[in-house]
Parts: sequence; C-alpha cells; structure tokens
Amino acid sequence: MAFESLTDKFSALFKKLRKEDKLTEANVDAAIREIRVALLEADVNYKVVKAFTEDVRAKALGQEVLLHVNPSQQFIKICHDELVELLGQDNCEIKYNKGLTIIMLVGLQGAGKTTSAGKLALLEKEKLGKKPLLAGLDVYRPAAIDQLGVIAKQVGVDFFNMGVSANPVDVAKKAVAKATDEGYDVLILDTAGRLQIDEKLMDELKDINKAVHPDEVLLLVDAMAGQDAVNVTNTFNAELRLTGVIMSKLDGDAKGGAALSIKYMTGLPIKFAGVGEKLKDLDIFHPDRMADRILGMGDVVTLVEKAKEVFDEKQAEKDSKKFLDGEFTLDDLLKQMKMVQKLGSLGGIMKLIPGMPKISDEQKSQAEKEMKVFEAIVNSMTPYERKHPEVLKFSQKNRIAKGSGKTNADVNRVIRKWEQSRDMMKQMKQMSKSGRFPQGGGFGGGFGGFGGMR
Repeated sequence: MAFESLTDKFSALFKKLRKEDKLTEANVDAAIREIRVALLEADVNYKVVKAFTEDVRAKALGQEVLLHVNPSQQFIKICHDELVELLGQDNCEIKYNKGLTIIMLVGLQGAGKTTSAGKLALLEKEKLGKKPLLAGLDVYRPAAIDQLGVIAKQVGVDFFNMGVSANPVDVAKKAVAKATDEGYDVLILDTAGRLQIDEKLMDELKDINKAVHPDEVLLLVDAMAGQDAVNVTNTFNAELRLTGVIMSKLDGDAKGGAALSIKYMTGLPIKFAGVGEKLKDLDIFHPDRMADRILGMGDVVTLVEKAKEVFDEKQAEKDSKKFLDGEFTLDDLLKQMKMVQKLGSLGGIMKLIPGMPKISDEQKSQAEKEMKVFEAIVNSMTPYERKHPEVLKFSQKNRIAKGSGKTNADVNRVIRKWEQSRDMMKQMKQMSKSGRFPQGGGFGGGFGGFGGMR
C-alpha cells in the first residue's frame, strides 16, 4: 500500500512524543531528524524534504505551541497541515462547465493511459452523475482504439472514434462537435503516448490542444516511477501547460515519494489517484484525507463514501435493528460479509479506520480464506438450517460438511461465530439501554460490517 513505510515511521515517532510533557527544542529537533530520514527513504525529493522539515520545525517551536500541554497532538496537527499543503490543498478538483467539459489525457506509453481513461469515464458516470463520452485519438498503437472501445462497453459509456487512418486533430474536433450536439457533460480524449518524449509527440498534442481548447489537460504518471515522474511532468508541462496529474499505481508504491514531491516540484496538483487494477479503482484525490492516512489517522470520510456506494440505507436500517435484536440468521451474516467485501480488500478497509492495527499479508490471506469457508458451508445448508443453526445435529453437520467439502470442525466454527455475533449484539443493545454504550455509533451494523453506517 502507498506510504506504508512512511506511516509506520510517523506512528512510531508520535508514540515517542506522547511520553513527553511538552515540546522542546531538543525533542522537536530529534523528531525532525527522524522525519527527514523517513521522507528521504520514501524517495521524496530532497528539496521537498528540506522545505517540509523547516516549516514543521518553525511551527513546532512557536510560542503558542510550546504553551500547550499535549505535545503529541500538537505535533501531529502541524505535520498534518504541512502534508496537506505539500500535497496541494487547492485546485485539486475539476471545475466543470455548465455545458461540455473537455478533459485531455496525455502521457508516456505504458503508463496505463487508456485504462485510466475508462476508469475516469466510470468515475464521472457513477460518482459524479455525469454523461461522459470517450474518444480514441491513439491511431498509432496497435489495437489501442479497440481496447478503448472494449473498456467503454465495460463501463457503460459511449465511445467515439474514426479508425486508425484518421488524423487525431480531426478526431478531436468531431468528438467535440458530437459531444456538444448530443448533450454530453464530459468528453475524455485519450491521446497517443510514446515510449519516450519526442518532438513529433509534443507537436501533435499541441495541435490537439490548440484545436479544441480542453478545460483540463491531465498527465498520467506512474507513482512507482519515483523522481522520474517529476521530470516527465515538468517536460510535458513546459509544452502543454498541464492543469493537473492523474497518479496511477498509487496502491502499489509503498514509498509514495512521487506523490509527495510532484506538487511542490511542478506546481501541479494530483486530481485523481489510481488505487487498483479494476476499472472502479480510480479515486478523486483529497490531500487532507491522504495526509490522514500517511499519519496513521485513517480516512473515515472515504470509508463512508465507499459504504454509501455499496449499502442501501433503508435496508441497512432494517438490518441494523435485526442485528442489535440478535435476530439475524446465517443468511444475514453472509450478506453482511459479501457487502463488506465489496468495499475493497480487508487491508485497504482497515487502513481507513482510525486506530486499527496493521495486519500482515498472511493474516489478510487467512481472513479471506475463512470467508470462503464460511460461504461454502452456509450455501450447503437448507433455508431452515440457515435460520435456525442452533438446532443442527451431528448427522446434519456431517451432511453439510460433505456438501461443502469441509470438515465437521469447520461447520462448528461457523455456528460458533454466529452464536458469538448474536450474543455480542445483544450485549451491545443492553449496554446502549443502560447508557454505557453510545447510541448511533458509526458502525452499528453488525458482524464485521458497516450495515448501520450513515
């Protein structure tokens, strides 16, 4: 995951500061030294590291901060504010027109530009409620137009192209005319990339830019390229006057140096971040939320947004009441588990929840394995058995085990999990009634899930 190493270093540092009575020049300087090393190890540009640590030190040693009695919280806030500034707190959002908004995607070949064009179209359609049109301008790379057409079909958006013999500038002009005449909100132009930057590539991109005057010219950069991402961005920006960056493979870069360097070194904000290989894995970039994650503070806002996409609120309210009353069945439990899986990987979800412990790849694999075992066993039961697992006898458990390809011990574990979840929910309800447990908690939905999240 992105910034994983950096998050670990910050968490360890803040743990040390919690033992201090107040911020002093000595403990601030010690903390700054650790931050400097951590950022450099994360492949953050040296100039960025120098500016960041100097700003943090100056604010941490300010008179107002020294008077506070909670040094850890104060230092975290200072680091958070400076990270937000570093990541680009302003101009990160696309400014949409009342009519058509034209987004031109540019970048080197192999960075995943065509796939990102499809991801962006899906995000515009599903999360932002826009009507997007994809246009294929890459007439050079074999099957590039066909690839974009397939992706457009997968994400359910319209696609425009004029074949491999067309001039990309003409394609762009006619795409704009079509999008304007037919009432599209967003036109996404997927331009051709090259294995390296050359004059011919830049001239073509400048011609397209001049012909259609796009509202956004976004460069796709690979987060795993490290400082090369900064160099590529500066080169493209000098020729095209970019408006922002889409950073792909941010989930696969454990260091995160490119993301932390690019705004300071180029002046361009990250507007979207690729966080996985699936077409839905493109997020609007929020500097404040990313700063939260880097500092190990979770990202509840993003978690809630993901939950809203997965859960039906009215059904969630019904499920919440059923769970808190201890009346849920194995079918209900399985449904909750499947909905949680739709939120993303277990490790990814836990990173969004403040205070959650870090889990190893082995633990993630074990948890996913247990979910598959749970599903296989529940699917081998009759509808009555799923509603009343407490009545199962040895012969029935034996049949279920054979039907699911598991063991009697696996069946017993599933039943125990259901009983433990039921008992826990009843206890939570009693605690809530007695005033010992706050009502309306953010995760009041039951087993392993977020069914009651509003």
